[in-house]
Amino acid sequence: MKSKLLLAALLALICAASTIICCTKDSNDKEADNLEIIRSRGTLIIGTTGDYRPLSYREPKTGEYWGFGIEVAQKIAENIGVKATFVQTSWPTLTEDVLKEPQIFDFAIGGITITDARKAQMDMSDGYLRNGKTILCRKEDAQKYQTLDDLNRPEVRVMINPGGLNEKFARENLPQATLIVYDKNEEIPSQVSEGKADVMITEITEAPYYIKTDPRLAAPLLNAPFTHGEIGILMQKNKPELLAKVNAVILQMKQDGTLKQLHEKFGLVYGY
Repeated sequence: MKSKLLLAALLALICAASTIICCTKDSNDKEADNLEIIRSRGTLIIGTTGDYRPLSYREPKTGEYWGFGIEVAQKIAENIGVKATFVQTSWPTLTEDVLKEPQIFDFAIGGITITDARKAQMDMSDGYLRNGKTILCRKEDAQKYQTLDDLNRPEVRVMINPGGLNEKFARENLPQATLIVYDKNEEIPSQVSEGKADVMITEITEAPYYIKTDPRLAAPLLNAPFTHGEIGILMQKNKPELLAKVNAVILQMKQDGTLKQLHEKFGLVYGY
């Protein structure tokens, strides 16, 4: 009787161990297969807002995407050996879209600041572009806006796009200013230059493009941003091979000069 009980217990332990091994293998295979799924599909699907010149912009008439982040994503796709396909997301739905199941894209790119809050929920790549909060205003007002105190006044109309870190920064640091939420980020600079707002909260990555293309605008604090950070690529957790591949391509672009060339192409300051 004892030998039968011992045999039954031994069989139970073997079954339990087999179950753990199988489950672990399935979990690891699911993680390791991520790049193979992309290769089998033949395309890397990339989420981007398409409203953030010169990092990610979707031409309204053609639907074509261009920008600094778009070219970084294309380099990653090329390294994997597949085509790059872009799908639109938005700042208010960015986290929801990244975490959606089944996935609607492999990762998101284009002006996404690396933050602890994002890294708690998702994975972020190494930084490929330095950034910081700054402002756009009309050229004749450049001397008026030199500090946060200059902006934090009821008579100053500060325009922000909804759902992103620009809105968060404005609400935390400019409680006395008149905040205007405007849905189309790419139109806010023209709203400022036309006098419909006084200031836009933006990034040092975005401001140079607008002062170059619209002579009515200035970025008086371009070299003295309110914050300092980096922009990276955002994806779901538990995609170790994809994350490693993305970081390897970013590192290669830094080492071979490709990233510096992109900075020069889009008029951005190289900081690596």
